Amino acid sequence: MLKNEEDVIKLFQSNDNMMKIIQTAGTLDLPDWWICAGFVRSKIWDTLHGFKECTMTPDVDVIYFDPANINEDDEKKLEDELKSHMPVIPWSVKNQARMHVVNQIPPYSSSEDAISKFPETATALGVKLDKENKLVLTAPCGLEDVLHMELKPTPFFTETKERAAIYEERLIKKNWTAKWPMVKVHHATLLSK
Repeated sequence: MLKNEEDVIKLFQSNDNMMKIIQTAGTLDLPDWWICAGFVRSKIWDTLHGFKECTMTPDVDVIYFDPANINEDDEKKLEDELKSHMPVIPWSVKNQARMHVVNQIPPYSSSEDAISKFPETATALGVKLDKENKLVLTAPCGLEDVLHMELKPTPFFTETKERAAIYEERLIKKNWTAKWPMVKVHHATLLSK
């Protein structure tokens, strides 16, 4: 059973394929980088559901923070570099120093700040290798929701009706409970200010 950060880190360390993906992303040596979102959440929920096979995610989200270079074309080059090492992985690379423009919100201060503003607390997670090559985890909204299989909006997505609506649309589009039936869904409209 997964109970804390240490258990989650051990879960990833025990999976050779996931560690290879994390190590491959680390070869880019990007500033403030993380593999985040579904890559982390899905593995945790698969484990809690007792699945033997990993649920495929539509992409492996690699994020970083580099305000000195916000050229979107460079992100595509980084994706191509990752694909040259692991072509079967659906890589997605995004510089969070420019994503606030795409998301029409104030600028992020770091990758972890961006992660804290993902729509769901259970998706606001990231893993990476630190300078000593140790696996580290970030969970700016905590691990409680993902470990208890609760789908809730992050505080950022309960601040406005527009963001709450985006969260609600994602619940329908992603349909997480079809894959993970033990997940309990909380609606943003009930939690918004």
